[in-house]
Amino acid sequence: MGEMYTDAFVEELRRGAEGIAAGWGLSPKTRVSLLNISENATFRADDPEAEAPLILRVHRPNYHSRDEIRSELAWIDALRAEEIAPIPAPVELAGGGRIATMEAAGEARDVVAFEFMSGAEPAPGDDLADGFRQLGAISARLHAHARDWEKPAGFTRKTWSFDTTVGPTPHWGDWRAGLGLTADGKAVLERACGKLSADLAAYGTGPDRFGLIHADLRLANLLVDGDRIGLIDFDDCGFGWFAFDFAAAISFHETDPSIPALTDAWVEGYRGIAPLDAETEAMIPTFVMLRRLQLTAWIASHSETETAQEMGTAFTDGTVAIAEDWLSR
Repeated sequence: MGEMYTDAFVEELRRGAEGIAAGWGLSPKTRVSLLNISENATFRADDPEAEAPLILRVHRPNYHSRDEIRSELAWIDALRAEEIAPIPAPVELAGGGRIATMEAAGEARDVVAFEFMSGAEPAPGDDLADGFRQLGAISARLHAHARDWEKPAGFTRKTWSFDTTVGPTPHWGDWRAGLGLTADGKAVLERACGKLSADLAAYGTGPDRFGLIHADLRLANLLVDGDRIGLIDFDDCGFGWFAFDFAAAISFHETDPSIPALTDAWVEGYRGIAPLDAETEAMIPTFVMLRRLQLTAWIASHSETETAQEMGTAFTDGTVAIAEDWLSR
């Protein structure tokens, strides 16, 4: 990821974000605090003179172009306009436009602001069946919108195909660099990778199966407030298999005993809004395997993040075990 997200560097980013907060009309009394670090660094800006905080996302350089960021915001605008799901609005700069720039470690970084949305991340230990039923319905509405939406000129987002997730040109790095991956484990994952390639090629990328998706609907990107589920962080939205959105939803929890029930709940919620054919339902374990292998690569290439450090080599070992089980079916 370039520089490590050391405490000193995060503080540099925080001060930089605080220094440009006035661009969104925030007062000099504004204080900026870190929310999380993943692909980007996300901060909360609290201004005692404002009605609500703002969320500032400081982009990692060389990941998304400005056109890609504008395209993400354009889809959010369209989803909000049609009330497809509760999604925080991007916030305009006082001088116009929605992408600011700051410098850190000698590089320019794009910064985008979003309205604050109330709610909390669902906890894996909770009974999530009702939430996943609602998430299935939300996913169906997102996908229906993506199929019908006339994208604006210049719309560009990454594609999450086999090649760009776990194949020869992966956006998040090579899973073969997985933390602690042994020779035996690598052999298992090579077999899984080969089967993924064949199964996904057979399933195909027809417009009913492949299109614009959120691509990262994991628990950390859901804000639950009462009966409302809000969606945040469209930073990875792009073109992929629609059913991949379920696999992303169970990221880091693939072996939880509740997953079969959550799968059924998501499918039920989805079918309450839009068709989901039997072949796609049968492919869900394949997409879970694809996502897990992709995450194994992400953890290796983002080893300085808190998430990667929490998961460590045990996550790679778990991926091998999941692959062995999946191959045995």
